[in-house]
Amino acid sequence: MTTLKDTPSGRITALDALRGLAVIGIVPMNVIAFSMPPAAYFNPRSFGGDGPLETALWAISFLLIEDKFRTLFAMMFGAGVAILLDKAGPHPLRGHYARMAVLFVIAITHAIVLANNDVLRSYAVAGLLLPLAVNWRVRTLLWAAGAIMAAQLFVSGWFAWDWLAYWYERASGALVDPAAQMQAERDYGYNPEAIAAAVERANEGMGDRVIRRIGQAPQQIGFVIASLPSTLAPMLVGIALWRSGLLAGKWEVRRTFKLAGRCAAIALPVLAGLAAWSISTGFDPIVTTANALVWSAPFDLLLGIGWAAMAMALFGGALRESALTARLAATGRIALTNYIATSLIFALLFMGWGLGLYGEVSRGQALLLAVIPITLMLLWSPQWLARFRRGPAEWLWRSAASGRLLPFRT
Repeated sequence: MTTLKDTPSGRITALDALRGLAVIGIVPMNVIAFSMPPAAYFNPRSFGGDGPLETALWAISFLLIEDKFRTLFAMMFGAGVAILLDKAGPHPLRGHYARMAVLFVIAITHAIVLANNDVLRSYAVAGLLLPLAVNWRVRTLLWAAGAIMAAQLFVSGWFAWDWLAYWYERASGALVDPAAQMQAERDYGYNPEAIAAAVERANEGMGDRVIRRIGQAPQQIGFVIASLPSTLAPMLVGIALWRSGLLAGKWEVRRTFKLAGRCAAIALPVLAGLAAWSISTGFDPIVTTANALVWSAPFDLLLGIGWAAMAMALFGGALRESALTARLAATGRIALTNYIATSLIFALLFMGWGLGLYGEVSRGQALLLAVIPITLMLLWSPQWLARFRRGPAEWLWRSAASGRLLPFRT
């Protein structure tokens, strides 16, 4: 396995490669968010169809990608905070809170100008709490993450259970008020009016978009608050995996693969069952949304841990000297830049001020277009780091947080 002295700069190549894998792994879901109406993120029937190919692509995503790599990205953020606080000088909290403040400004700008589904806003807010937990024992961190997930599951499950009880009565042939089903269909199913409104928004100019998104500040605040549990829990897990030595490359390959196998053995059968349930109902909006947002959440986190363990075993073991690992490591070192650059590429492809492909592509075509930013970041990241110390977004973030211009070129 890799060690803390893996590179002359003291960086851990396998950990950087894992971060690169995380930022690449969120691209297949982000392309759906950029190219289709919001409900399509969860439900293929809402846009793009539910034929065999679309269903298969949705199922693969639900099993292996959706929220697993967003969770993994959050783990990497938590581990990164722990690493930076360990290296901090005489005023570690001052530097940390300055970084979170600047990240929040970057995130808000990103959300207003480019990405409705920006995750950095939640990262910056959840990051404010991490110094309280960064020195906890590994077991305490894991118990705390589990408690947060359990609390979220209890609260969201309370509402989801009522909806599913209604769905069951309706599916059983009982005469129930159809209003609730119609609402679910409008919000998370096939709704021509919602599709038309989404296409109209996508075709607005940049100035109109900025004005509209600024006016949606209450919704943005609500999004951040609602996503805090699912953001904070994996961050705590990320700190735990760093403290345990897994993300530091100190575990034996066999032990690391064993953890990955256990996580997959628990999570995949449940996720497969949920996917089969959604498919069997014809992607009923109540069932499909409850499965995507509520029942799958703990297993998404578990499989995210599995992805982290498997990647560390491979990148620190059999693939340690491979060109792919080196490219992924470079991609991970400038993950913030690559995350924002991906949004810019998708905006240029799908928004009205770009090529205007929003609502014009199927799920399969959208996923093919996702190859563009993935390929570009793998190609350009090593070239950039051969000339510069940091990505442009990382340089801006660190410089603004420190109050001085940091060195840029190597």
